[in-house]
Amino acid sequence: MKDLIVHMIPGSPFGRAVLVALEEKGARYRLAALTPSVMRSPEHLALHPFGRLPILDHGDFRLYETQAIVRYLDRVLPGVSLTPAQPEAAARMDQLLNINDWYLFPGAASVIGFQRIVGPKLLGMQTDEAAVAAAVPKAKVAIDEIARLLAGNSFLAGDAPSLADLVLAPQLDFLNSTPEGASLINTHANLVAWLARMSARPSMQATTWERVNEMAKAA
Repeated sequence: MKDLIVHMIPGSPFGRAVLVALEEKGARYRLAALTPSVMRSPEHLALHPFGRLPILDHGDFRLYETQAIVRYLDRVLPGVSLTPAQPEAAARMDQLLNINDWYLFPGAASVIGFQRIVGPKLLGMQTDEAAVAAAVPKAKVAIDEIARLLAGNSFLAGDAPSLADLVLAPQLDFLNSTPEGASLINTHANLVAWLARMSARPSMQATTWERVNEMAKAA
């Protein structure tokens, strides 16, 4: 079988989403950990011309962009499908994936996560409180809408986990570790219950920052 290699920075919610998909499929994979210091270096740009993460190598096939990667893994790996068969549920999954990529992460979760965690804890930078304050309203709109779409369902697109759950759970788990993110999420009981449900899944337990960091050291 062709090797599956994931290039990512441990702790990245997008990278974790790919690992969660692999775990849900029961696939064996290898982690190729990158550090913030190599971001957009010639080495990194040779893997991804836009200087982003994660990146998947499957044998001699290379793929970037998280949505493309998780959809590919769902198509090529055996196991339970992570894409709903019902068109309406599949469309809801697609909608939520795009809410993450277009509204939750850019200018919202990315700013709060960087200013509260990545900058001060990993890079020794001082938090820009004005940037955090400006990002909170954007994050609120996205989180409120995710909670509304979840409604009383067990998972985001119905009764079974889909790619939307696998991508959004790492994102909201990361955001939940900030005061602002926790405050926004905790206003929605259904979202709190969903996040707890997802966090208890073996795929999420296997891809915590601590576990991924151990993988990186062992690689």
